[in-house]
Amino acid sequence: MEFFRIKKDIPFMRHALIFNVISALTFVAAVFFLATRGLHLSVEFTGGTVMELKYADAANLEKIRATLVQVGYEQPEAATFGTARDVMLRLPTKKDVKGGTESQAVFKALCSAEQGAARQVDTVTDKGEQVHRTGCFTPDNKEVVELRKVEFVGPQVGEELAQNGLNALIMVIVGVMIYLAVRFEWKFAVAAIIANLHDVVIILGFFAFFQWEFSLTVLAAVLAVLGYSVNESVVIFDRIRENFRSKRKASVHEVIDNAITSTISRTIITHGCTQMMVLSMLFFGGVTLHYFAVALTIGICFGIYSSVFVAAAIAMWLGVKREDLIKPIKEKDETDGAVV
Repeated sequence: MEFFRIKKDIPFMRHALIFNVISALTFVAAVFFLATRGLHLSVEFTGGTVMELKYADAANLEKIRATLVQVGYEQPEAATFGTARDVMLRLPTKKDVKGGTESQAVFKALCSAEQGAARQVDTVTDKGEQVHRTGCFTPDNKEVVELRKVEFVGPQVGEELAQNGLNALIMVIVGVMIYLAVRFEWKFAVAAIIANLHDVVIILGFFAFFQWEFSLTVLAAVLAVLGYSVNESVVIFDRIRENFRSKRKASVHEVIDNAITSTISRTIITHGCTQMMVLSMLFFGGVTLHYFAVALTIGICFGIYSSVFVAAAIAMWLGVKREDLIKPIKEKDETDGAVV
């Protein structure tokens, strides 16, 4: 399926050096921000408490953050999810304070800010089960805040998650490199891995520069971008291999330019549809999916860029040629089969 077909090849490789210099500068800037600012890791990696609250009316996030500052949190994280009444708090671990005690103190402070008092009440579910829950009630017995859920992640669990995430990232990179080396040729494998690392580091650089929260969902997005970017590179490499077979008199530049130009329509359809889905998560997915969608958006944009200007160009500079992909046919010796 094609929306359009470009008759004249676009000379991408003619400008490959300029675009790769820009890419290298962007890569270096991302590494610099990662080294100097670091990632703003979520409580899933550093350890801490996650609280879910439900307010009777729309929550005042500024008031909630101000209350958390008074409790002793320098940069409290409070955000709505689902509706304006549902609030999620992410609180880092405090020294010499237990997770359960910490959540109780925070809820009491938030309750006091609403001119109420915290207490436990018994309610009956739709199934007839009696459950205990914590709520904040005003003097006239009106419930203004409900404590829905409290989760505590210890520092040791956070370190284990960070190590497992790093191991997963390394395994994906090694697996992709082996796959490309088997399917194509080592020059393509090296080019694709450099392009993929380029995408990953730039995503991490964005999160380090803007100090966006890096959570497990963002790590999942980074791993998804690795596979997504490889898919685009494989499509272009496949077309390059086909062109080497069909365009025997064309130079390497012409073969690569034709391969990229002929797949532009497919790239627009694929990435356009994917980006539409990602944007729907970005605008309507709430706080839980926000940074997941942001990471995917950055990865899709730079994935297209790296597949065209980084992966293909590096393969060209590594000296890929027709003989690397197509075994030359040996000419039959005239003496073969001759009777002496």
